Amino acid sequence: MKIKDLTLLERASLLSGRSMWDSRGIERAGIHSFVLSDGPHGLRRQMGSGDNLGIGESKPATCFPTAGTVACSWDPELAESMGRALGEEARSLGVNVVLGPGMNIKRNPLCGRNFEYYSEDPQVAGHMAAGLIRGIQSQGVAATPKHFAMNSQELRRQASNSVVDERTLRELYLTGFEIAVRQARPWALMTSYNMVNGTYANENKHLLQDILRDEWGFDGMVVSDWGGSNSAIAAAANGSSLEMPEAGFDSMRQLVAAVQSGELAESDLNARAEEVAKLAKLTYDPHMNREGLLSKEQQRKHHDVARHIAEGSAVLLRNENNCLPLAAGSKVALVGDMAKTPRFQGSGSSKVNATQEESLLELMQSEHNTGLELAAYAQGYDRHGERNQALIDEAVQASSGADIIVACLGLDERSESEGLDRSTMDIPQAQTDLLTALHKTGKPIVVVLVAGSPVSTDWIDNCESLLYIGLAGQASASATLNLLTGKVNPSGHLAETWPIAYDDCPSSDAYPETERDVVYKEGPFVGYRYYLSADVPERFPFGFGLSYTHFTYSNMSADRQGVTLNVTNDSDKPGATVVQIYVSAPEGGVLRPVRELKGFTKVALDAHETRQVQVSFDQYTFRHWDTDSNAWQCESGEWTVMVGSDARRIELSAPVEIEGSVEPKPAEPALGHYLQAQVKEVNEEELNALFGYPVVRQGKLDSFGPNDPISSWKDSKSGLARFVASFLTKRETKQEAKTGSPDLNTLFVLNMPPRAMAKMTNGMISTQMVDAIVRIPNGHAWKGIGGFIAGFFRNSSANRRTRKELNHE
Repeated sequence: MKIKDLTLLERASLLSGRSMWDSRGIERAGIHSFVLSDGPHGLRRQMGSGDNLGIGESKPATCFPTAGTVACSWDPELAESMGRALGEEARSLGVNVVLGPGMNIKRNPLCGRNFEYYSEDPQVAGHMAAGLIRGIQSQGVAATPKHFAMNSQELRRQASNSVVDERTLRELYLTGFEIAVRQARPWALMTSYNMVNGTYANENKHLLQDILRDEWGFDGMVVSDWGGSNSAIAAAANGSSLEMPEAGFDSMRQLVAAVQSGELAESDLNARAEEVAKLAKLTYDPHMNREGLLSKEQQRKHHDVARHIAEGSAVLLRNENNCLPLAAGSKVALVGDMAKTPRFQGSGSSKVNATQEESLLELMQSEHNTGLELAAYAQGYDRHGERNQALIDEAVQASSGADIIVACLGLDERSESEGLDRSTMDIPQAQTDLLTALHKTGKPIVVVLVAGSPVSTDWIDNCESLLYIGLAGQASASATLNLLTGKVNPSGHLAETWPIAYDDCPSSDAYPETERDVVYKEGPFVGYRYYLSADVPERFPFGFGLSYTHFTYSNMSADRQGVTLNVTNDSDKPGATVVQIYVSAPEGGVLRPVRELKGFTKVALDAHETRQVQVSFDQYTFRHWDTDSNAWQCESGEWTVMVGSDARRIELSAPVEIEGSVEPKPAEPALGHYLQAQVKEVNEEELNALFGYPVVRQGKLDSFGPNDPISSWKDSKSGLARFVASFLTKRETKQEAKTGSPDLNTLFVLNMPPRAMAKMTNGMISTQMVDAIVRIPNGHAWKGIGGFIAGFFRNSSANRRTRKELNHE
């Protein structure tokens, strides 16, 4: 049976979920329901009603390293191996669609969800995501890159408007998605909660139709983030296929009425229904057991995969006097609560019920063949930052009989989570106080750093070695031990810049934005593009990573097709490095950062081996988005191609003459401070010059609409609305103080606009009922309450009629 043969209501029904995690099927048409599940770094397969915040229980699954950690491997093949394991687990757990990878550009280090995203650079994000997508879909399971697009802060995430100029949007924030879509052909894609230049991402024609479908050729299913759909009609008209979760019958009735009135073209409804049906067919497996569990063999095998990925992703940031690797027989004082109770993932919808957990302390106490002697263990600090001098004193005493101290430090569970942004880049003071006290013992110190994103390291001179393991998944402890002892040679490189201080960040003075409009004032100068162009020193540059071996680069040649060079391992042990290719445009051209990454490859070499390495250029290498012609162009002239061991340290360079599509066009003088990347000094006129039109921000609200978050009700004239906002805020604060973890449910409600109620209550609340709710903060409490009650009965009656029609009763 073809889509056009279904009733109008049946076609509309395919565009919204049946439950929290299931799509709606149509049995008589052979369209099967499919199961979606969170899964950027492990499956969160919930049964029953479930939730979208990682609060409820889920089936055991392998917790792999998070995207922010895996990106430091700079190894798409490693990401692909992780994807294959994820796809295999999805099939075993009855999942058809994996909601990942997350690949938004990291605009600011304090974004609470940065651990779920790959990089500040679209080349790294795009190629790493493409690897994961290929791996997942090789198992007959759909991958879903997200969040498309411009999700850069968690505060007000369902009610914020990302305001960005077209060049920056195209070149920085969309290119990673473009690479992933063109290279890996994902079967699905998820939109973000926020608006982009005034239109919600899930109904943004420019994003979904003009760019994603028409320009990039994406022909898959687009799904909203959970509760992220604003208008079902606008979504269907502009390229979004499926509302999730269970929006209920109200959305169906709106779609049917819109087609009947001519507001929505029937061809658009049919196209969206076809996309859902196509995905159902692609992922259908009659033998899939929706109640399934992982086998013991799978659990063991994938734990080993998780360890291998963690080993390839760890970054050695400091190694004074070759303190690492630890010599065999070393007597080690192990310090830090995280050495006993590991933290290896973030909080929120990506939180995995790991099949196995291991700790550094447990492994060193066991018969595990480490070659080390555990002299003592001490907790060292309170996990959630309370100062406790007794714990510091105990740790100092414990180190007295050791040759070396290994201190496990980092961020706790409440510091990095979906739903809220970090308040600081610092690790807790209790931990830095501990490190200061340990340094005074005179013993060499190795810090094992646990964090999903950059932290301030003004304490770094108090340790000899710093090994950044990130959020390394359930096998993080054994991976760390292998790295410390030299069984594995560190080969990770940072996929984002680590600033000396937070104030050095280009967006530090306006993050997170507390009002609706988030203006991306820094334009293209994000991450290393800013630090290099503005000549601001960083603690660790983008692409930085040390090794137990040393590498030499030589014999470089470059042309329009790519770069060829020799890489030599000068040391007595095997190791791997990342060859990074940067380009600089001809002088006198359009506004650009001083150089940009345009290619990379990871190279593993035996001791004293030399290998010729080739990195090819592609359609993304020399292009820029030209707003005058509304097209990609390439400037003619002499470009400079560079080989870097990181973004700051250039090893080799060569000129390349490029015959482009346009002659260099000088940057507009009106850009002012942008010309030297002094983005914090940019004034309104210069901002308007970057955008090409006056940037208008929403003023202070005089009234509240269905898309204003409940947190904004604190400014309402209505005492009832203010009470609701105040009650929720106090509840979240109290819960966090009590449990040590953020109250994600309450945070979600605070950030939620009322219109989301109609999208997340399985049809219990209709759009008309939302309109009634909005009367309350606008000072009409009794009219709002009365309208809500009346709307409830009207909606219940309409739902009964729709259910009968849909079931052909």
